[in-house]
Amino acid sequence: MLKPSYLLLGTLLLSCSSANAQIFQRELGDFDLKLGTTPSRSMAQGLVKPASTGSFHGGLDLSHDSGFYLGQWSPSMGLSPGSNLEVDSYMGFKQPFDKTLGYEVGMIHYSYPKVDTLDSQELFGGLTFLGSRFGAAFSNDPDKQNSTVFADLGGNQPFGIGISMKYTTHQLNTPVSVDGGAIGSFTDWSLQLSRAFMGVDLDLIYSDSNLSGSDCSAYSGHNSQCDGLVTLKAERSFY
Repeated sequence: MLKPSYLLLGTLLLSCSSANAQIFQRELGDFDLKLGTTPSRSMAQGLVKPASTGSFHGGLDLSHDSGFYLGQWSPSMGLSPGSNLEVDSYMGFKQPFDKTLGYEVGMIHYSYPKVDTLDSQELFGGLTFLGSRFGAAFSNDPDKQNSTVFADLGGNQPFGIGISMKYTTHQLNTPVSVDGGAIGSFTDWSLQLSRAFMGVDLDLIYSDSNLSGSDCSAYSGHNSQCDGLVTLKAERSFY
């Protein structure tokens, strides 16, 4: 991956005006180009790992009429204190079987250009049924292997509320010593309720894991904390 593209990506996102408040879209022959501060491909972002972890985030997505697509998404541009630049590059193929059922497969490469850490890769696939998405992902992080199943019931929203769930098993490459033994694997999960209200995206998230107390020293999952945590997040896009 070319580092100059990160600068180009950031410049485009900060300078372009959006036709749909969060997504700028342009057709280029058989291709469809999207730029924005909201993930434009929900199975490649937002379900397997958090959609945004910093104040400044955005990405681009290029898709072909045949179903092939590729893009980059930065959940954190590394501009705010305590945040690091992360660039997730992805490619995949998405195709409907009919008007109600479709499938998608792809891979993601996670990189951290300004941090001395190894990159990681992830394979994902799933089905779309009546607007809802169900899938699985397998990733190879520097210190562990992760297997994730997820569901996004966005197509069936009672009272305008979106529901998404995620469950992940983490297998550590090297067991971590804790009081009374060692931990070689653990699981974590999350439940998220989402609703738009007066232009503000509201998310209520509950996350937890099977570790507690001193065993949390072995935790390094996708959730923000090892123990049970309820988070209320409000986000508004300015363009």
